[in-house]
Amino acid sequence: MKILVPVKRVVDYNVKVRVKPDQTGVDLANVKMSMNPFCEIAVEEAVRMKEKGGVEEIIVVSVGPQQAQETIRTALAMGADRGILIQTDEMAEPLAVAKLLAKVVEAEGPEMVILGKQAIDDDSNQTGQMLGALLDWPQATFASEVELSDGKANVTREIDGGLQTLSVELPAIVTTDLRLNEPRYASLPNIMKAKRKPIDAKTPEDFGVDIAPRLKVIKVSEPPKREAGIKVESVAELVDKLKNKEGVIG
Repeated sequence: MKILVPVKRVVDYNVKVRVKPDQTGVDLANVKMSMNPFCEIAVEEAVRMKEKGGVEEIIVVSVGPQQAQETIRTALAMGADRGILIQTDEMAEPLAVAKLLAKVVEAEGPEMVILGKQAIDDDSNQTGQMLGALLDWPQATFASEVELSDGKANVTREIDGGLQTLSVELPAIVTTDLRLNEPRYASLPNIMKAKRKPIDAKTPEDFGVDIAPRLKVIKVSEPPKREAGIKVESVAELVDKLKNKEGVIG
């Protein structure tokens, strides 16, 4: 069995995001970048499946600039076997990424694509679903538990009312939620081994995919600063302010 794991290079989750002075986007100059946390969970789950047996190869693919090789190397150090970098300096929207991934799936023939449910930079939560539609594969999103058996993936997912378990025929798309696992830290020997693992370099043109953006960013701005709260002396005063000043109760 072969598993494909898409990963994305994003601003590290510990970094405070800064907006450019001209409000055209986020300032990425001298900012620490890392693998999207949900992508880390996807890589970890694929590696665990391989450790249990039945998975022969894990292929990691990323769409982004040359520096995204570092993100792929991190996944290789965690236990993936080889990588594919579709290099572009353009900001690829979810549909463009899904189209590129569909081409990679056609070329590689994996039985499963497991990816993060969303990226922490744009929070789109679209790529996995779009990829499922393009491939006409079953999909199980927001997975908190995944078990493989008899050519199926049994996926437990979190919903508003509790938990839901789906059984999908392979090949399938699975997107990962936070509680699926806790990603491992790559050991120094594995980091050294990852340097020798192959990464194929591709471009969107190699796959015949147009990644021209369909959306235009008008303005990026920081959220308004939170105003200081006020103290009240009694419940009656609290109710009065909520009713007459804030208008949140009738």
